[in-house]
Amino acid sequence: MSGAIAFMGLGLMGSRMSGHLLAAGHVVRGYDPDPARLAVFEEKGGLVAASPAEAVEGCWAALLSLPTSDISRQVCLGEDGIARSGVSPLFVYDTTTGRPNDAVEIGDALAAIGVVYSDTTVSGNSEVAEKGELVVMLGGSEDAYLRGRPIFEAIGRSHHHVGPVGSASRMKLIVNHALTVQRMALAEALVVAELSGMDLDSALDVLKDSLAYSKVMDVWGDRMVAGDHEFPYARLRQSHKDARLIVDHGVELGATMDLARVAREALAEGEETGLADMDNSSVMEVVRRRAGIGRVE
Repeated sequence: MSGAIAFMGLGLMGSRMSGHLLAAGHVVRGYDPDPARLAVFEEKGGLVAASPAEAVEGCWAALLSLPTSDISRQVCLGEDGIARSGVSPLFVYDTTTGRPNDAVEIGDALAAIGVVYSDTTVSGNSEVAEKGELVVMLGGSEDAYLRGRPIFEAIGRSHHHVGPVGSASRMKLIVNHALTVQRMALAEALVVAELSGMDLDSALDVLKDSLAYSKVMDVWGDRMVAGDHEFPYARLRQSHKDARLIVDHGVELGATMDLARVAREALAEGEETGLADMDNSSVMEVVRRRAGIGRVE
């Protein structure tokens, strides 16, 4: 597709994704309420806008990378939002992790004014996004999926059309469900190894070589072993938000959610005790503190 692409939300994830779009030769118009983020974006060659409505002017598509679906709703439908711009046709690809029902409602509202909305969630943290290795999941029309492929290929290593609007939000919660439980299990296992006096680097190597292996060990294992949580690839408070959505989603469908509840409680404890803005590997610190061997003041 020719024309510019708008990008809303230039934080840990959005700054990386928009950077890949710029590197791929796309014209990108960005909006974020944080002037410092806008300045960095402009230094990379992006065009700065004063509002979401202004950002989509002259654009064929808009990507959203926002903290919650409530903020996504405001960006799409609120004052100075996309719906107020009058730009149509427009394809909106929303990477925000949020409630599936919110995606459906936002999509319906935008469809009424000729804007095509797709929840377009991604699997990966900011380190993965930096490498351009996100897994993209789209809920929406086949046309939106096909038109968006140049975007998906710029920001990720693979992409999947998983169903109608709302499906990608569900798929993201399912992926994060397994991921959240696996991260908690790794933290707990490593603390047991630590308490038993084993060398943690060696224990992690064995875990990676065993049937217990998961990519969680590659992404978070070294940080957990070292107690290195200060510079986040994804913040613990965001993982706690996701865990609340995961539990609510499962309960709504009639699942028991026992393991997800345990992980959610640990993340809540971490957020309440000073770990909110640390990397989500700091769930390890929660488990260490419970065992009396905490490392972070």
